[in-house]
Amino acid sequence: VQLQASGGGLGQDGGSLRLSCAPSGRTVNSYGMGWFRQAPGKDREFVAAITWNSGRTYYADSVRGRFTISRDGAKRNTVYLQMNSLKPEDTGVYYCAADAKKGFVYGLESAEEYDYWGQGTQVTVSS
Repeated sequence: VQLQASGGGLGQDGGSLRLSCAPSGRTVNSYGMGWFRQAPGKDREFVAAITWNSGRTYYADSVRGRFTISRDGAKRNTVYLQMNSLKPEDTGVYYCAADAKKGFVYGLESAEEYDYWGQGTQVTVSS
């Protein structure tokens, strides 16, 4: 199973970008999907997640109120991350991930929960 993240690029401080994540090749039904990011020299961190059935969302404190995760009702395993009010500290490689387990073990805010990862898309926010 492969996930393809796209939509990254150069954004301005206070600007917006929209990331997309879609499966390519063989697909499985996911029960949750999430976005993580990794800045240079830092560990990968949780950004946002959504449960597929109920659409419940989770956000890191650093992005709550600025970022919105959503799922595509017509395309299974396709999610989006609308990023508004961008800040330079949002710079990093953004990864999408899918949880194929019906019951959550670690929680969608934990990278350990996910079974499949995309290759990442670079987001750079200039001040």
